[in-house]
Amino acid sequence: MSLFAVLDPAVRLAHDAVSALAQAVPTALAVVLFTVAVRLALHPLARAAARGEKARLRLAPRVAELQRTHKGRPEKLRAALAELYRAERTSPLAGILPMLVQIPFFSVMYRLFTTPNDLLGHTLAGVPLGLHVGDAHGPAQLVVFAGLYAALAAVGYAGFRRARRAAAGGSPAPSAGSAPAGAPVRVPGGALLPYLSFGTVLFAAFVPLAAGLYLLTTTAWTAAERAWLHRETPGGAAPVRPVATTA
Repeated sequence: MSLFAVLDPAVRLAHDAVSALAQAVPTALAVVLFTVAVRLALHPLARAAARGEKARLRLAPRVAELQRTHKGRPEKLRAALAELYRAERTSPLAGILPMLVQIPFFSVMYRLFTTPNDLLGHTLAGVPLGLHVGDAHGPAQLVVFAGLYAALAAVGYAGFRRARRAAAGGSPAPSAGSAPAGAPVRVPGGALLPYLSFGTVLFAAFVPLAAGLYLLTTTAWTAAERAWLHRETPGGAAPVRPVATTA
């Protein structure tokens, strides 16, 4: 039995919801609308994840400073970090748990649009939603897939540019240590991370058209959501409150 079989009850509920939408609109549009509805319901979790990510980035210079101060003294480091996170009312896991909670929802959506069912028998511009690009016949069907991949590439390029700007800016270095104050902290392998934005295009080539529509909708939502939640605010990030450390 597949590991994802435990999701089947939720998949059936999702199938019924998309089928109900498909009574009023084309099935391809129902896939898009249902994906948007799910992402809208998950938006509070995305906001919590964004707050946690901002907190980690804001505290990263101070964490690095504490790691240098207490190098070789793990107990004092743990105590200092605990005090820092307590003073800032956050935790090292802030933002991670909200992202983990979303995984089952995305798994249900993925299984719905990749497992054979009656929804995949409907068409988009004459192309069955259950069709893979390798099984496409004729230029008309290939054009539909090409349009899907072009749209995914456009969304990926937007994510690529944003990731490149983030990698170039880095996080400001703390005043102590070998790096000059305010210098960006480079992440190992960070130069390659922006290119992962195009991974969705490659992945879409191995799933049915319906799953490709889901990927396009959810990645476009993610790009817009991240741009909104991580937009620059006047005055920059809030300052880190000083925390006393013990030598």
